[in-house]
Amino acid sequence: MANPVPVPQGLLDFIKKGKKFLVVGHKEPDGDCIGSQLALSSVLRRLGKEAIPCSAGPFKRSEVLPYKERCTLHISAQEREGAWVLVMDCSAPYRTGDLASALEGLPWAVIDHHVSGDYAEGASEGVLYIDPTAPSVTFMILGIIEALGLSPTKEEAELLLFGLCTDTGFFRHIDEQGAETFEYAARLIHRGASPKQAFQHIYGGKSLNSRILMGIMLSQVQAYFEGSLLLTTETYEETQCFGLEGRDSDTLYQLLQTVKGVEAIVIIRQETPENCTVGLRSRDRVNVAEIAAQFGGGGHKNAAGCSIPGTIEAVRPQILKVFEAKVGAWGLTL
Repeated sequence: MANPVPVPQGLLDFIKKGKKFLVVGHKEPDGDCIGSQLALSSVLRRLGKEAIPCSAGPFKRSEVLPYKERCTLHISAQEREGAWVLVMDCSAPYRTGDLASALEGLPWAVIDHHVSGDYAEGASEGVLYIDPTAPSVTFMILGIIEALGLSPTKEEAELLLFGLCTDTGFFRHIDEQGAETFEYAARLIHRGASPKQAFQHIYGGKSLNSRILMGIMLSQVQAYFEGSLLLTTETYEETQCFGLEGRDSDTLYQLLQTVKGVEAIVIIRQETPENCTVGLRSRDRVNVAEIAAQFGGGGHKNAAGCSIPGTIEAVRPQILKVFEAKVGAWGLTL
């Protein structure tokens, strides 16, 4: 990775001046989002502040479900009174889901490693700390903790490592320029975080249904563009049968990324009879954030997603059409 963006003095001043904070993450939180929210909330309390972690949910991922009870799902008028807002792991208000309206008019700061979003366009109105080179927001939170002259507690270190491992695919996305990521991880381990426990937390304890559903989705994989794109689906009926706890997307992506010649992976899920979510992953050449952006979504070059109205049958050709328009630029063949 390139040199990390230094923690802005404006953000440190924002944290020092505020007395009460709503620490808000994006809807459908993942480990990086919830880990950064809870760790920073803990730090704020150590500084004598009031901190309220907030998430609209839903908590679909089994590894983040245990943290649901630690978050406010609906911001009350009393919680909003006198609060300042710290937005984590997203830089567009709509990504906070049903919480967005409760945040209007409050002083805000954004901590994110995504480069686009409505907050970024309104930089003069708030404080921005955006570092697209950072492997996770929890990576950035450790920098904030140290810039405040503190060290993470054991629990904070565990939360930060959890988020770092989530967004790096347990470090499998780190290339030859990622030495600093491991240096950060080492600092967390010195503070008591366990990689072994983090791995078990993220990848262990899965249900039998998750493996059955994975088998079904593997059997439905189709290859496109001479095998460089693999696409599979999860129907609404399969979701109803196996439940949200049956999902284990990261492991499914891992398996498909081992296929010879694959450059990108798409999973289309029929979330409701009227709407699909689309998860996209890539290896090196394909920028899936460009694909997601065409449908109002976002993410990173190697991991992105979006939501598209319609059925799987209607959404699949839309996704393939956009990929087809990009394959030449990526050096792939039809």
